[in-house]
Amino acid sequence: MQKLIWIALATGAALFTAATVAMNDTADMALQRAKPAAAAPLDGKRPVVVEFFTSQGCSSCPPSDRLAAKLAREPGVLVIQRPVTYGDRLGWADTLASPTNTALQQAYARSGLAGRNGVYTPQAVIAGRGGLVGSQERALRQQIAEAGKLAAPAVRLRTKPDGVTEIMIDGTGIGRAQVLLVGLDSDETVSVSRGENGGRSLSYTNIWKGERALGTLSGGEASFMVDAAEKIIAGANRYAVIVRQGKAGPILAGQILP
Repeated sequence: MQKLIWIALATGAALFTAATVAMNDTADMALQRAKPAAAAPLDGKRPVVVEFFTSQGCSSCPPSDRLAAKLAREPGVLVIQRPVTYGDRLGWADTLASPTNTALQQAYARSGLAGRNGVYTPQAVIAGRGGLVGSQERALRQQIAEAGKLAAPAVRLRTKPDGVTEIMIDGTGIGRAQVLLVGLDSDETVSVSRGENGGRSLSYTNIWKGERALGTLSGGEASFMVDAAEKIIAGANRYAVIVRQGKAGPILAGQILP
């Protein structure tokens, strides 16, 4: 039986590492070491949204950050990095962290997220449905492939001559969902001077900077317009649209905007 210890927000620094978060039995760990991550091809038909919850104060997070950057270059994945705040107690205040990210991870934990649920770093959440340790590439790719098989609304993008982006979504049979514009910072490198990663430079990809609701999808087709004024979220230089059920529910679709 796997021995899993999940970190609550009240846990101390000694429980912060991913090794403490997920302690598998010896046989399972040996299996993971014996099977290096294979580059399982992603079909690229539509991106699966993967959110990475990490902290600059977490010494186990840099491998997850590197995996996030790797997946972000592949057509079958839309990566959103969501640095959290509770690692700040370990001696370094995360320069990219947001309380909104911490709150979302807590909400995922309360919702009964499938897989390795809880509040810990590094965690990857796949399509708002399942979670696992964010550095486990092989398992993560398997979950991405499975999420890509689920029914999802079709998203088409068109940029008009005036620069307005039209987002056309066919949600037939999907049910009610929110359509959100998400602001991202495409890449950042941070020099950490204290804490578990003191003396290291850490790189991040598609860091969450904010979001706003564009409207609601109620089944059938819907169209949303995004002009230049709406693409103003502090710190963002890239934008994506995601379709989510509820505040911390499944993410049904996502696309980077042109």
